[in-house]
Amino acid sequence: MRRPFKAAPPTKDGPRANTEIRVPRVQLIDADGENRGEVSINDALLLAEEAGLDLVEISPNANPPVTKILDLGKMKYANQKKAAEARKNQRVIEIKEIKMRPNIDDHDYNVKMRAVRRFFEEGDKVKLTLRFRGREMAHMELGMQLLNKVREETAEIAKVEAEPKLEGRQMMMVLAPR
Repeated sequence: MRRPFKAAPPTKDGPRANTEIRVPRVQLIDADGENRGEVSINDALLLAEEAGLDLVEISPNANPPVTKILDLGKMKYANQKKAAEARKNQRVIEIKEIKMRPNIDDHDYNVKMRAVRRFFEEGDKVKLTLRFRGREMAHMELGMQLLNKVREETAEIAKVEAEPKLEGRQMMMVLAPR
């Protein structure tokens, strides 16, 4: 198959193995984990072939490079499993937004606060946005009081990540779970 003009050669991931190792002498660790010392690359390849395994470069930057006789397929499989396990245990933290108005009613406020608590239990951050319309802009202190009330109610389960700030007609505050 012809590669397009000036295309980069395909890159191989993982350590170099067998004939890809291009140094005259290597530090060899055999299949039992014993250090055989510095040997020529040909001797190391013969020992690996006799054992029915691969010669794999473990530490390419050492002088001489450290190689080990092992099953390359098993090693790649174990690395894949380890990576999958690490991915499985990761948790993506989302930022959930709650929108309110400065003159919100008590019941509406309580419903929003229940949602905020649920988001914290799920481990998400919460961005509280207060929308000011028309003449409400003249009473910014009401919005500040509301955000401070939210801060006090969630003090034991959350910490303030971004202090309340005004952007245009909106006041925002970000809370993160403790």
